[in-house]
Amino acid sequence: MKILKLVLMIVGVVLVVIGLYNAFVPQEVVSIGPLEVNAKEGLSNQTLAMIGLGILALIAGVLIKDRG
Repeated sequence: MKILKLVLMIVGVVLVVIGLYNAFVPQEVVSIGPLEVNAKEGLSNQTLAMIGLGILALIAGVLIKDRG
């Protein structure tokens, strides 16, 4: 159970970080010579789902009790 708890915690943190990165860092969309177009995606459904799943994984990792 300790391994499952650790994996859930790591996956949760990674999902939250990736979700927040996608939400707040502008992504380069088009680059033609000196012209560069950037777009900020914002909080899309995919980003919100990633953050939500990360939070659920963190909560599950905290609530799992070790057998002892």
